[in-house]
Parts: sequence; C-alpha cells; structure tokens
Amino acid sequence: MKILLQILILFSVLSVFGQTNAKENLAPTPPMGWNSWNKFGCKIDEKLIRETADAMISSGMKDAGFIYLNIDDCWMADKRDANGDLQADPIRFPNGIKSLADYAHSKGLKLGVYSSAGTKTCEGLPASLDYETADAKKFAEWGVDLLKYDNCNNQKRPFIPRYQAMAEALRKTGRPILFSICEWGENKPWQWADNVGGHIWRTTGDIRDNWQSVMRLLDLQVGLEKYSKPNAWNDPDMLEVGNGSMTDAEYRSHFSLWALLNAPLFAGNDLRTMKNGTKDILTNREVIAVNQDWGGSQGYKLRDDGDSEVWIKPMSDGSRAVVLLNRNGSDIPVSISVSPKELGLSEAKKYTAHNLWTKTNQTVTKNLTASVAAHNSAMFIIKPAK
Repeated sequence: MKILLQILILFSVLSVFGQTNAKENLAPTPPMGWNSWNKFGCKIDEKLIRETADAMISSGMKDAGFIYLNIDDCWMADKRDANGDLQADPIRFPNGIKSLADYAHSKGLKLGVYSSAGTKTCEGLPASLDYETADAKKFAEWGVDLLKYDNCNNQKRPFIPRYQAMAEALRKTGRPILFSICEWGENKPWQWADNVGGHIWRTTGDIRDNWQSVMRLLDLQVGLEKYSKPNAWNDPDMLEVGNGSMTDAEYRSHFSLWALLNAPLFAGNDLRTMKNGTKDILTNREVIAVNQDWGGSQGYKLRDDGDSEVWIKPMSDGSRAVVLLNRNGSDIPVSISVSPKELGLSEAKKYTAHNLWTKTNQTVTKNLTASVAAHNSAMFIIKPAK
C-alpha cells in the first residue's frame, strides 16, 4: 500500500508540475564550485567564507571554472526572527548572508546556501519544511544563487511534495537559483528529481575522505548514466581532494572518475592552504573539459575485470574519454588494456591517445594500454589519428 501511494503521488505531482515547470538553464554543464562541509562541518563563519572567495581567485580555481561558493549546514541562527524568517547566526555571521552574496558577486562568483526539507537541518537548526515560500523569498532577497536542500528531520512525509514545494517557491521568486536536491539517493531521485525541478541530485549518502568510500560511491553510479543530461545531473557527492587522508594518486583517481561521471565538481578542502599538488589536481583543465563537454553524455563502466576497470565517456567530437582504474592496493602495478573497437570508435589504422595527467601522446594501433599503480588510474582522450 505504501509503495502504491508513493507511485500515485509521483504521477500526480509530475502531472501538475509538468504543466508549470519552468526550470531555468542554470546547469547546462555540471556546476563547479566549493562547499564548506567536507573540511569544516559546522566550524564556519563569514571570515572563512570571504577568505575562501579570495582563495578561489588567487589559486586559479575560478579561472578553471569553480564558480559556486557554497555555505553548508550551520550558517543559520538557532531560532527564526520575529517575522518567522530564517536568519544568519549573529555571532559567526554578524553581517548576514546578503553581505556574503554581495562579496561573492563582486568577485565574479555565485553564493550557495543550505537548508533541509524537514523541520530542522541535519545539525538541528531551523529548516524549511512548511516555510518554503518565506524561505525562498528570503534567499532571493539575499542574492543566493544555489540552494542545497537536504532530507533530515523530514517527519516521514512524502518526499516528492516536499521537494516540489521548494522548487515551486524558488521559481516564483523570479531569481535564478540552482536547486540541488540532497535526498541521499534513498528514493531513486534520478527517476523524479528532474521533473520536480532539481538541477542536480545526490545519488548516495555522504562521502568520506578514504579510498573505500570513493569506490563505494563509484559503484553506486553504475546504470545511472541514462538519467543524466544538461540541467539534470547525478551527484555522487562532493570532492575530498586535498583533505589529507588519501594519496595524490587516489585523489587523481577520485577527480578523474567524478569528471568522467559528469558529477558536479564541488571542492571540499581548505583552498586557503592547499598545496600545489592539490591545486594541480583540481585545476587540470583537460580533465575539467571532460566533465564540462557540451554533449552532456555521462561516463559509465565499460568493463569490470575485478580490481581492474575500464570507464569511458563519449565526447561530443566523437572521441572517447577513458579512465583505466586499478582498485587494488598491491604494490605491483597492473597492465590494463582496451581496444578502440570496445570503445565504440570508428575503424582506423591508428589512433592518438592523449594522457590528461602526464600530458603525453601515444599512437595506438591495437589496444590502449597503461601500467597502473595501486589505487591509481590513467586517463586518456583517444580518437582516430588524422
């Protein structure tokens, strides 16, 4: 009976929303930016946000495409104001959210904030269930450009109406606000979030800064590629690159795979103090170009040989992006190969493969092959040679 009820709700909501859906073209390619949660959790204040905005400029992150400056949970005061509106924590954000939005905009950035489709956020602060119209209006007044909308304290109320209510409220403000649905993949949002008004939606629970977590979340993306398209992206959660508990090789694999998956690329490290190796990973323009390819085809797992995997993404120019992944922790490198025919490339006498990390080229006549060390990967663009 519960499943039948959810199905009826789904069809009724999609029928109504389909008549009025005017979702704006805010994410023709996967959005890129920074989010406070992975590194800082609740230890945030306006000084951090301003300094991060500055670091996005000075580090070259903005020039590489990282535009959104997102404040996650814990920005709000523990009570609404006398008018019933959300308000920023007066100690940590004394100048309010609008001042931060203005600062971000002055730098050519966009500001994102967080709430939950429940009575409280995940950290127990005021959230937006039954306050959707008032909160959306306030976000628009402040100049917010993105809303990450979580799923905590949802009172077990039907999920689609909760997210649709906020999508409608955001649309009615008249301000373009990218809608990020953070429902953790619990109710298969890839099947409904696009029609409800989401631009991106989480397909998983929270990521952690370790190899096992990255691989677990990667596995959950298998089969979801058909639900991904411009303005409707699967989100396997934010990046952990640079947070310190993985090696640079593991972070390169993490970034390569998220790029190939057309995942939103939201850095989650301290941009103010990141080392050059971290910056080199996050600002690799050729890897980012795979993620931002205008064709919008999400990458997928082509072959699984146990600890060795081949992931590919069709590119709009007819080439293929390829990640050869070694999941094994052994000290002995693994040789991984894939043929141009397997990749779906047109028949040619030879092919050119460009390594996006070493910046080297090789000619392929039979198989694209790489020796891949533990928890590492090799990423290529391969196409018929002229």
